[in-house]
Amino acid sequence: MKIELEHRVIDVHVAYGAKNKLSVRVDPNGLVTVKAPNGASEDEIARAVRQHGAQLSARLDAIERARSAPRVRDYEGEQGKFLHLGRYYKLNELIDTEGQSEEELRLRLKKFYMASCKKTVLERIQGYQKQLRVSPKSIDIVESRTKWGSCSSTKQLTFNYRLAMAPVEVIDYVIIHELCHLLHMNHDRSFWRRVGSIMPDYKEKEAFLDRYGYAMEL
Repeated sequence: MKIELEHRVIDVHVAYGAKNKLSVRVDPNGLVTVKAPNGASEDEIARAVRQHGAQLSARLDAIERARSAPRVRDYEGEQGKFLHLGRYYKLNELIDTEGQSEEELRLRLKKFYMASCKKTVLERIQGYQKQLRVSPKSIDIVESRTKWGSCSSTKQLTFNYRLAMAPVEVIDYVIIHELCHLLHMNHDRSFWRRVGSIMPDYKEKEAFLDRYGYAMEL
């Protein structure tokens, strides 16, 4: 949901559950998440967010400044954090780091993401193939600077290995998007209706990639 907050309108991800109180947090990419009790109204959620307005604005401003600064990865120090399936991890939680140079660590991490992306895509795509009644000719994991996924005229699907850094529901969106291209090769109304029939909130997933894709890199 969108909430007007001081000098900006922010996107807020709401996670409902068996909780007694509302909580608000901002992750390192600027994603604002509200954990709310089942049945909490949008007005209650908006009030909770606005109660933290000054702190949230300051945090979001700091993240925007950091985003515009040159990005330098810390592969060998203690401060390096790396995304995997939407969460941040220390490098040694993802790969073996002992006795490795920075270049070796980078290559090993890339292999880890490649394998993770392949595993996740192959696991997740099965159910959506059945729903859409489609079958791609092949599924490949690739490196791309411009596309999260693609579908060729010969029904070959490719997925960017950097998707392994995204939350699973965002990976699902890219999978659904490319599978729908097996039915509609362009982005006409029929295509988006088909995407929306499987994932009604697909625009939120698109917005996530637009806003946080910059952080999903080595």
